[in-house]
Amino acid sequence: MLRRIEPDSTEPVARRVFRELRHAIVTMQFQPGQPLSEQEVAGQLGVSRQPVREAFIKLSESGLVVIRPQRGTFVVKISAKQVMDARFVREAVELAVARKAGEGLPARAVAELETNLKAQREAAKSTNPASFLDLDEAFHRTIALGVDCEYAWRVVEETKAQMDRVRYLSLPQATPLDRLIAQHEQIVEGIRARSPDAAEAAMRLHLREILTSLPELAQRFPDLFDSEPAPAEPIAESA
Repeated sequence: MLRRIEPDSTEPVARRVFRELRHAIVTMQFQPGQPLSEQEVAGQLGVSRQPVREAFIKLSESGLVVIRPQRGTFVVKISAKQVMDARFVREAVELAVARKAGEGLPARAVAELETNLKAQREAAKSTNPASFLDLDEAFHRTIALGVDCEYAWRVVEETKAQMDRVRYLSLPQATPLDRLIAQHEQIVEGIRARSPDAAEAAMRLHLREILTSLPELAQRFPDLFDSEPAPAEPIAESA
């Protein structure tokens, strides 16, 4: 069930509708292949149909829905190829961000990361993968914003929609939460030690976790994935 959009003059309604729908798609509240109705979504969110229409268009641009004239709007199936493409872009951007953070991250940002890690450990004890995914998102965003790479983070956000669905599906069976937390801790250790090489290597290992989980998930949930095979991607040894 979607959460109603409460009045808030500081942010456009369409943007908030987009964020709510994106979250619902990523967390599988809306399944791949499911049709979406402007009228029904607007009713659940308590908004008019116009911001929902605008959000559908933005979701289409993000590759999460397809709008078919005279037929309707549908949640697209997960594309393994697009997941791999997004992972490639994300790695290129976030390795550079991690390296910059290893050169020096403000103390307040380091403190935020440590607080986030504590929350991750608590979330790992629950059975709510969406909560952990939100903390994971905040962890990476804190690093990027901490080194004044807001634009780089926006690029990552815009390219990783398909990745996020796979990440949600992978928790916690295909990708144990303890493993992800340990990887996050290694990233923070590299940053604390002011070692660009260590921070970059830890981030690389972390972002390549999906290379292991993706084939397993595509086999386990064939109805959620399209039939296009993912391209083979060799894993280079870390320096």
